[in-house]
Order: sequence, then structure tokens, then C-alpha cells
Amino acid sequence: MYNIHMKMLSSQGFYIFNLYVTFYGLIIASAMIVGIIVAYFICTKKNLNKDMPIDLAIFALPLAVIGARIYYCLFNPVSSFIEVFEIWKGGLAIYGGVIGGFLGVILCCKIKHYSLAQACDLAAPCLILGQAIGRIGCYFAGCCYGVETTIDSMKVFPISVQIDGVWHLSTFFYESFLNLIGFIILLCVVLRSKKIGTTTALYLIYYGTVRCILEQFRDPKECLTILNSSLRVSQILSFVLVIVGVVIIVILSKKVRWVQSHEWIQNNKKRL
Repeated sequence: MYNIHMKMLSSQGFYIFNLYVTFYGLIIASAMIVGIIVAYFICTKKNLNKDMPIDLAIFALPLAVIGARIYYCLFNPVSSFIEVFEIWKGGLAIYGGVIGGFLGVILCCKIKHYSLAQACDLAAPCLILGQAIGRIGCYFAGCCYGVETTIDSMKVFPISVQIDGVWHLSTFFYESFLNLIGFIILLCVVLRSKKIGTTTALYLIYYGTVRCILEQFRDPKECLTILNSSLRVSQILSFVLVIVGVVIIVILSKKVRWVQSHEWIQNNKKRL
């Protein structure tokens, strides 16, 4: 039996021998594992291919990490090219992870011959749950907090959190809680809905709306902006996601109506 020596260094992590482990990284890794477990549960309930969760994870998770880092570096220029790969120093953006992960899902579906729409529906609840868990890591990393709190009654955890002695809104906890609600909604939808694509569309609408609103309360120093302007990248992208989600819902609705009309015509040809 190994005697693992753990030495606390700060509120951001701890040592196991000479290996420094951050709470943020540990929580993100936990979120990934929980996501895979949930995906397997969904596959079991819907009689889907049980290899799909692992296959998607193998392709999507590495690209998600790479995408999160590249996205961050695009709007926060690094001093050298090597620094782009130093992910242990922080600087991972959720939207970059979502984009990278989506590319991984596309690649997996292409190689493994899965339905892309079905794979996205499977991934959506797992993704928003992972985001709910991942946001807790922001507490330990001391990032993604909101604007300064000036009302004394709000200077209490978890409504607000102290950063360098100053109280700020705990926007990361707000998002974590709302994402957890979103997970419950999407899980119910994916298990009950027979229309492929609905769960994905609802994820885009729900998360896009939540992020778009909360981004307005984020501390400006914690927001990625376009060319140092007041335009917040995540807010713009969130709005785009909502639009895309609404478009998907409209297309699915029209498709259902077309199928129903076609079936009615076929069933009533003799009468017509």
C-alpha cells in the first residue's frame, strides 16, 4: 500500500509527492468522468450503442481542451508560441471547449458512422452538467467572478465571493446552479423526446440565454473582448447560439408538419 503524502500549498491546489494538482483541474477531470457516466446511462435507457459515450469522449475531450486553450489565447495574446500549450497555467475558455468538442463529435461520427444529430443530443445533457460542475472550479481558480458588490447585505457567500479582499458577485456559482437546472430539463427531454435534434436545440437556447445574461454581470477584467473594445465575445456567441437553436426548432417543427401532411395525403388518396 502506497503512502501518498499530500501537502496543501494554497486554496488552488495541493502536492502529491512532487506533482502539483490544482482543484480546478481535478474538478474539470471529474466533470468529464461524470459526463461519460451520464452518457452511458442515457444510452442504456434509449437502447443506443453503448460504445458511443467512450468513442465520443476519445475524440471530443482532447479537442475540447485544445479548443478551450486556443480560444482563450486568440483574445488574450501570449508572449510566445510555446505558452499556447501550457494549459496547466490556466486560461481555458468554455466556448472554445464547446467548439473543439463539437469538432471531435463530428470526427467521431464520421469515422464510427454514428448519427451526428443523435450524438449531439446524447452529448448536450452531459455537456451542460459538465459545465455546472466545472464552474465550481472557478471558485478555487479565482476567476469568472462578477462585478464588485457594493450592497452590504449581499456581501455573503455564495451570493458574493471575496477576491483579493474585495467582494464580487459569484457569477460562476449562479451559472453552475442554472446549468444544473438545465441538465435536469435536458435529461428529461432526451429520455422522452422522439424528435432527434430537439435536445441539442434546447441546449443552445438555454445555455446561450443563461450565458448571455450572466456575462453582463461579469467583471470586465474577467471577460474576453474583441480588440479591447466593450464587445464581449462570449455574449455575442451566446446570442448566436440562441438564434441557431431557435432555427433548429423551427426546422424540426416544419419537418414534423410536412411528414404529418404527407402521411395524411397517403392515407387519404382514395378518398381524394
